[in-house]
Amino acid sequence: MSSGRSLRFSASPALAAAILAAHSCAAAAAAATLSSPVGWALAAALVALGVAAAWSRALLRSPRSARGLVIDGESAALELANGESVAAQPGGHVSRFLVTLALGAPPRRVLIAADMLDAESFRALRVWALWRKLPGVAGKQLAA
Repeated sequence: MSSGRSLRFSASPALAAAILAAHSCAAAAAAATLSSPVGWALAAALVALGVAAAWSRALLRSPRSARGLVIDGESAALELANGESVAAQPGGHVSRFLVTLALGAPPRRVLIAADMLDAESFRALRVWALWRKLPGVAGKQLAA
């Protein structure tokens, strides 16, 4: 097994679009339900929240955005844009489209979309999230 693997994230336009679409649908529902200035203000706030969430979570523009992940055996550390490093563990959801990681004692969730990594790195992240081991090749297989 390899010891230590560094994964670098890139922005996910698809995740940003999904976040904006979900917040826009919520804004439309609020505006339709509360057809008053309060409803329109709530709709505007929901769209602004969607923009902020897409900016920091999907487009990785915030100083607290995840920029990379260092996996070393069973442990992992999430690297933030501001230089901080936070211990991470699998967050309970692993699919072919996304992986969640849990951070901290009251767990905060970080979502890693498939298009944030190249295919091989995302596969390695999925394997680690499921089994707490990185994929590798046995020594005898390398010699053959």
